[in-house]
Amino acid sequence: MQTFTHGGAEIAAFHDAKTGSWQYVVVDPATRAAAIIDPVLDFDETAAATSTRNAEAILAFVRERELRVEWILDTHPHADHFSAAPWLQAELGAPTAIGEKVTGVQALWKDLYGLPDDFPTDGRQWDRLFREGETFRVGELPARVMFSPGHTPASITYVIGDNAFVHDTLMMPDAGTSRADFPGGDAHALYCSIRDILALPDDTGVFVGHDYGPDGREPACFSTVAAQKARNIHVGGDRSEADFVALRQRRDATLPLPKLMLYALQVNIRGGRLPEPEADGRVYFRIPANRFEPPEEQA
Repeated sequence: MQTFTHGGAEIAAFHDAKTGSWQYVVVDPATRAAAIIDPVLDFDETAAATSTRNAEAILAFVRERELRVEWILDTHPHADHFSAAPWLQAELGAPTAIGEKVTGVQALWKDLYGLPDDFPTDGRQWDRLFREGETFRVGELPARVMFSPGHTPASITYVIGDNAFVHDTLMMPDAGTSRADFPGGDAHALYCSIRDILALPDDTGVFVGHDYGPDGREPACFSTVAAQKARNIHVGGDRSEADFVALRQRRDATLPLPKLMLYALQVNIRGGRLPEPEADGRVYFRIPANRFEPPEEQA
C-alpha cells in the first residue's frame, strides 16, 4: 500500500501485482468519509475460482481507520480483473456507481456473449449511474464526473478534490496511455479525453489505474497534470491527434488480449457479480469462440 496527501484528500493506493491494477481509498480528512475506487476481486483462471484477498485488504484498512465509506465507484467495466464492488457493498453498505454510458457496453457484450434477451442492459446492477459533469461529495470533498471515452465507451474520470482518478485513460508518463482496440474503443476519442484531463490545473493529482513497472522500476500510481503534459511518452508536448492515433493503433495491433478479458467482462457488465446459477445450481462462464484474433494473426 502507498499513501498520499494531495489536493485536499488522503489517498491509500493498493496494487494488485497479478493484474497491475491500482485500487484507491479516497478519504476526506475533515470527516473521515471515504470512497473506494475500482476494487479488485481476485480470480484464478486455472481453477475458475474467485477470492477476496484484495478486497479484504481494503476492508481491513477502512475498519482499522474507522472510515465511513460513502461510495464504491467503478470507472468502467474492466477487461483485466473482476470488480469487488458487490462484495464490499455487502460488508460496508455503501452505494455503488459507474458512468451512465455503461449501458452501451452492456448491450455490446450481451451480443458478444450471446446472453438471453432478458439480460438487463439498463445499468440497474449499480445504485447510481453518473451523467457527464454530475457532482457529488465525499464528506466535504467536492467530486465530479468527467466522461473519458476511448479505452471503452463508458470510461469516466472521477475528480475528487484536486485529484483525477483516470484509470485506463492515462498511465504513468513513462508508460504512456491505455489501449483503444477493445470492442467500442476509439483512439480518436481517447486523444480527446486525454486533452480534457490535461486541461485541468497543472497541480491536479493524476492517479492511474494500472502500472506494470516498466524497465524494472517499482510500480507507481501518482503523477500530476504538469508531469503528464511534460513527459508522457504518448501525448506529452504537442503531439497531434493524427500522430497519437497512428502510434496507438500500431501499438494496439501488437498487444495480446488481457488474459482475463473474456471472463471479466461477463462479470463486470453485471456490476461485478458472477453469472446466475444454472438449473443444477452451479455457476458457469460463457466464452465466445473465434471472436478475437491473436496479435500475430492481425494485419
